[in-house]
Amino acid sequence: MRRSLPRTRRAPPRRAPRRTPRRAARRRQTARAPHERPGRSFLRQAASEQRHKAQDDAEDGVRRCSVTRARRSRDELIRFVLGPDGTVVPDLKERLPGRGVWVTAAQDIVADAVKRKVFSRTLKGEVKVPEGLAVQVERLLVEAALSALALANKAGEAQFGYAKVEEAIAGGRVLALIHAREAAEDGCRKLDGKVRGAGGGSPIPAIRAFATDELSLATGRTNVIHAALIQGGAAQRVLAAASRLERYRKGQTAFASRNGADTDEE
Repeated sequence: MRRSLPRTRRAPPRRAPRRTPRRAARRRQTARAPHERPGRSFLRQAASEQRHKAQDDAEDGVRRCSVTRARRSRDELIRFVLGPDGTVVPDLKERLPGRGVWVTAAQDIVADAVKRKVFSRTLKGEVKVPEGLAVQVERLLVEAALSALALANKAGEAQFGYAKVEEAIAGGRVLALIHAREAAEDGCRKLDGKVRGAGGGSPIPAIRAFATDELSLATGRTNVIHAALIQGGAAQRVLAAASRLERYRKGQTAFASRNGADTDEE
């Protein structure tokens, strides 16, 4: 009898591996030149984004004056916004909502902005500009500086009276002097000379932006003629606010050496 051989199962033909999108992408990446591979490309992109971010952060404190078109830091400008009734409102603290119009912090430039209708042109519509806007801004700057002085007084960073100012000068802790507008020139000159001598000849600012009544009301004292700011954070804020007020009153001549380039920032 013929003996039959056992059947053997034939193996199926081998198929080529299916190329999934991920596998195909991996093959393309492997085929790229070394300088084109995604790792280095990603690093280059990340470095570029960091450079742009650093540049944006550096220019974040810069705006363009809508009158002079000069590019200035924000502490040299005043922001104006539209109030709910369509009236132009100074925003010294830069916290009010809405589109801002930035104007150089100088009294004559703010008055020029009103005269040239800069606010309606920049905000693209009819706006109501209060009468005496430049004077209103000056009053707000005075109030801001006196409020800062009151806080410095509470923080113990201000001394009042001729004798107390002399003691502060002797201690070498004076950041700036304050003289009332009514103060005698002789007394101011003596204190200024003493503070220069104590500081080794280095200049110490002397503020003459306030009247005696304003200084007395802000500090709760009577007949304040001379004061000294003692080094500290609160005193620094007084000096910054008072310097801003003095520049504003001086006008655009205070910014004659600070002209900048244009910017598209609003």
